[in-house]
Order: sequence, then C-alpha cells, then structure tokens
Amino acid sequence: MKTDYSSRVKKLRACLKEKKLEALLVTGLANVRYLCGYSGSSGWLWVGSKDTVFLTDFRYQQQAKHEVRADCLVIIKKSLLEDLVALPQARRVKQLGYESGHLLCSQYQFLKKRLAGVKLASTDGLVESIRRIKDAQELAKIARAAAMADRAFAAILKYIKPGRSERQVANQLDYYLKYFGAEKPSFDSIVASGPNGALPHARPGERRLRKGDFVVLDFGAKYQGYCSDMTRTVLLGRPTTKHLEIYHLVQQAQLCGLQAVRPGQQGREADLAARKVIEEAGYGKYFGHGLGHGVGLEVHEGPRLSRLSQDILAPGQVVTVEPGVYLPGWGGVRIEDLVTVTEKGAKILSNSSKKLISIR
Repeated sequence: MKTDYSSRVKKLRACLKEKKLEALLVTGLANVRYLCGYSGSSGWLWVGSKDTVFLTDFRYQQQAKHEVRADCLVIIKKSLLEDLVALPQARRVKQLGYESGHLLCSQYQFLKKRLAGVKLASTDGLVESIRRIKDAQELAKIARAAAMADRAFAAILKYIKPGRSERQVANQLDYYLKYFGAEKPSFDSIVASGPNGALPHARPGERRLRKGDFVVLDFGAKYQGYCSDMTRTVLLGRPTTKHLEIYHLVQQAQLCGLQAVRPGQQGREADLAARKVIEEAGYGKYFGHGLGHGVGLEVHEGPRLSRLSQDILAPGQVVTVEPGVYLPGWGGVRIEDLVTVTEKGAKILSNSSKKLISIR
C-alpha cells in the first residue's frame, strides 16, 4: 500500500487557505516526513497553493530522489536559508507561514531580512493537527512496533535478576527491540529499580537490582518511522502487602482510564477517570503527570490526556494510557498501554500481560 502524500498536502492546503496563507515553510522533520516521505536529518519542505518544493543538501541527494514525493527537488548549493529565499516561489508570495515550534530565532531573522515585503506568519501545530488521525497504513506500522516491544518484554523477563544493573537491563532491552525488527528504540529506555522507580523518567544507572524491588520498564520500538510506547512494572521476589496494594491500585486506575478512552471524550475526562481511583485511595499526590499522550512519528504528540487537556478524542488517534504511583524512597508502579481510539472505544495494541509478574 502506497502512502497518499498528495491527500495529506491537500488537507494542509485547506488549512492554509482558511488562515489566508499562500504557503507554509515546513521545517519540523517529523512534519516533513509526513508530507513527503523524507526520512533524513536535514531538509525543508515548501508547500505552496499549487506546488511543493523539497530542499536538502548533497549528502541526501540520492536518498531524496528515492524517498521524496514533491513537485520539485532542490539540492542546495549554499544553505537551506540562502537557497530557499532564491526560489521563485518565495519571491511571489505575500503571506508565508512558518512553524514557530521548529524554526530557530536566527533563521526567522534571516528570512525577515531577506524576504522583504513578505509577511511571515507564525503557525503552531498545523501539520501536527492533521497527523493526529492515523490512516490504515500508519496504524499498521504502529501496531507492528508495539508487537516488537511485546516480544522484547517477553525476552527481557528471562534476563532480569538480582545483581544485574539497571544499565545492563536497559542495554539488553534495547538489543531485543532491534533483534525483533525495530530500527531503534523510540526513546531512551527506562529501567528504574527500587527507590529509583519513584522517578517517572529515571535514567538507568549502576544500581543493582535486589530482591523486593519493583522494576519499572518503559520502552518502545520504532518501525518505518513510527513509534510504540509501553510500560510494565515487575517485582523481584515475593510481594508484600504494600506491593500488592500499590500495584493493584495502579492496575485498577489503568483499567478505568482505558474504559474512558472513546470518541468525543475530552482528554481531561479520560485523565480524571483514572486519577479519581488513585485519589480516592489516598495516593493522589503521588500521581503527578498526565494519563497519556498521542504517539505516531513522534513518541510524544497530540492529543494529550491530562488534567487540563481539552483535546477531543476521535477514531484513528493513537494514545497511551499510563497512570502511576510514585512513593519517594520506596519505589513506583506504572502500567502503560498503547491504544487506538475506535468507534467502540480503546483498542489495545500492547498485548503483554498486566498481571503482577514476580521474578524469583
């Protein structure tokens, strides 16, 4: 199945027309890839009302010829900025949009000076808003990435044991992700043991795993540019009453969060469904982050599931559902699934067991 880049550009042009912009300079690499297929690390896309122009340098000339779907391919001779302002298209427009979240201040100043007579209009999230709804091809890639993460989790369970360091486990986990087909991890894998589990975004260190530790594993695979994201928390040794209390609390909150993910629901409503369970158990202050976020070409994108989010969930979106409880000095538990929003609710893509796994 070929990606329909022309349909994506058409949707963007409709947004530009609504905002009375003649063109948009796309500089965010994830947005560039979404609109024309380019997967390199240096390149801009000009989207006008009638044509698209992709600019990159010599290093990516052959790659661009193979990947890029645009009306014109420009291999720059000086710099992205210099060659952009030399385009005939750049001299004809009067209203040019730029991505305020991706263009550097120095780049903006250059364009302002060299494109005299052109009004530069800041835009925020135009392409990202289109990217929120995934097509069938995108959903298939994300599901494939999630399956790779499931296989890596099953494999790492056999490696985890007392005496291994967090960093050793994280390195082995990254190896398994690649072994099962990932281009690379979709973000820096988190392995947090014992008291380090109270840090939601802990970095794996030299701490050795011990009996009685909860071990939080947060990781994902990247496949053909698309990400997955999941978290499981396992226990070394036999569970105590406190282990069972905290784990089952987070498990119940996660289930309520999943049930609240459905079309028409606001992000904050889904967040509240899970948060209420934790608050009523007296642990509200130990769940300080949002319930989840969108996932696609980037591991963190819209929509957001948080206390303040007014984003409306819709079919075709992919989000995480990841409540947690973090107790300083003791440890933490987070359970995270990657799900697709469907007409019937949340379709879970992370198929690893969520029962408490005790490694003995």
